[in-house]
Amino acid sequence: MSDLTLLERHRWRFFPIWQRNFLVWKKLAIPSLIGNIAEPLITLLAFGFGVGALVGTVHGVPYIQFLASGAICMSVMMAASFEALYSAFSRMHVQKTWDAIRVTPTSLDDVLLGELTWAATKSVFSGVAILAVIVVLGISRQWTLLIALPLLLLTGLVFSAIGLIVNAKARGYDFFTYYFTLVLTPMTFLSGVYFPLTALPQPLQWLAQVLPLNAAVELVRPLFFGQFDPLAGLHLAVLVFDLLLAWWMARTLTQRRFRA
Repeated sequence: MSDLTLLERHRWRFFPIWQRNFLVWKKLAIPSLIGNIAEPLITLLAFGFGVGALVGTVHGVPYIQFLASGAICMSVMMAASFEALYSAFSRMHVQKTWDAIRVTPTSLDDVLLGELTWAATKSVFSGVAILAVIVVLGISRQWTLLIALPLLLLTGLVFSAIGLIVNAKARGYDFFTYYFTLVLTPMTFLSGVYFPLTALPQPLQWLAQVLPLNAAVELVRPLFFGQFDPLAGLHLAVLVFDLLLAWWMARTLTQRRFRA
């Protein structure tokens, strides 16, 4: 067998982990999707039509369109985080699934990469479901929405990697409450999901520029209006940098945990 063939096989050793998680998810696909999209969908409808009737427009666009473009990114963030935290922790610590997989010729990196890609994939399922509702309701039907799909995948990868960092440090499920309360919730309010960043004090606007959720919202929002963000390259760079840094930290901390 050639060295190239061996290299290709090594690169795809994470896929069976992804496939295993997908097959388990298929058994509970509908309840899982409902659980992931219920909150952002309720938020979209309640705030979009309710508050939207009071607010009217934001920066010249209907508030429901403004909110929808942020809600879909928030949905991807939450779905990726839940999978990389609660589900991955169950497989790693409670069910000992990772230990069983590592008995095979599969490295810890392969397991982590499988978890990363699966959590991101599941988050895209949620994003696509909400996007379908947005199209059906006529909130936006621009062809540029198709470009949002790879951006949602990248966003899912970023938050999956960040979730695996927290997963590596967790000793129980209660630990995740701190992450959701002290990190994800503030990030949601600082990333232009519900209101424009210009409503925030200048220091918080500067902070928002380095947040991955804000970068995702800035990339996706113009697509709802058939436009493209002139600073798309900068926002993409933020997401890619966050992904690489988070993946490195997740690998390092997880390997340290399994050596302990």
